[in-house]
Amino acid sequence: MQITELLTPYYEVAWLPWAVQYFFLAGVATGAALLVAYCTWGPAHSTRQSLLPALVFTLAISAIAAPVSLLADLHQPARFWHFYAHFTPWSWMSLGALLLPVFVGLSVAMCASWWLGKSSWMRALSPLLVLSALSISIYTGAEIMTVRSRPLWSTLWVPINLMLTGWLATVGVAFVLQRFMPASLRPDLQALQALRRVGLTVAAALVLVALAWALSGIAGFNSSYDAALRLWHNFPVWRTTMVGSALFGAIIVGALWRGRHRLGAWGYSLVLGIGLAASAWAFRWALFMGVQGVPKYGAGLYLYYMPLGGDGLLGMVGMAGLCVALVAMLSWALEAFPTRSQHHGSAAALS
Repeated sequence: MQITELLTPYYEVAWLPWAVQYFFLAGVATGAALLVAYCTWGPAHSTRQSLLPALVFTLAISAIAAPVSLLADLHQPARFWHFYAHFTPWSWMSLGALLLPVFVGLSVAMCASWWLGKSSWMRALSPLLVLSALSISIYTGAEIMTVRSRPLWSTLWVPINLMLTGWLATVGVAFVLQRFMPASLRPDLQALQALRRVGLTVAAALVLVALAWALSGIAGFNSSYDAALRLWHNFPVWRTTMVGSALFGAIIVGALWRGRHRLGAWGYSLVLGIGLAASAWAFRWALFMGVQGVPKYGAGLYLYYMPLGGDGLLGMVGMAGLCVALVAMLSWALEAFPTRSQHHGSAAALS
């Protein structure tokens, strides 16, 4: 009997877990920006106006936290300056260095306008915020799609899936964060049901995109489909991951579908929101960390062991801690310095 030994070299991953955090928070922020811009034009005392505070809260936290994770991914924050000193317009990463500060600035300006009760300012900013949010969605997706050496990345379906899963995470994060806002600013049940409908629409779009991706692959127009089939047939760990993620997503969307009258319950909306956000985060983990385990050349899978330090588990815990701190700070600020709408609500209650 002849024994053939295969040796798999160890390769450092190009994308660290910091990228997962950044692309997740950027997706949440772009979805929140689009919904804020839409709700800004709602009439007074409408469902859209009731939902606006929770969406502004979501936008503020995600738009502030996302650049922090990006700077951490660069290892040396000073490297960010190189994008301006040595600008390369053919690089999506270099273009992102221009697009991201604009988006963060517009997001902060929109949130501040809401806090000050300046609806005219918000409506003036909303078209710019929509364009900026779409530019971030395009840049983050194109940054991955341009890697031609990996068929699982080099496809137009990656930016589309990143956008849709990010916007689904926006719905989930809004479900969670609205529970930590002052009672006077929390959306009513009708507004939560409207947010649920947004989530169902995005989920339906994801199903259609998945079907279109499979059909285009069967027709021979999509090399990423062939690469995914190879993983499915050759590697049980990927097969288990794909089946598990599909079942988890189906359960969460099913809970969203069946939860029309349960959204007012504190625990139900919290668990549902965490599930929606977790599914979007898990998609990014598989996309960035899992795909890097697939060899560009040769057979087998590269083994990746997540470090416990700043480039791994500790960094992820740190980003979660930053988001929790931002939630606490903004919740306290809303209590200590009420918005104009809160002032009006208090005056009405006293009269």
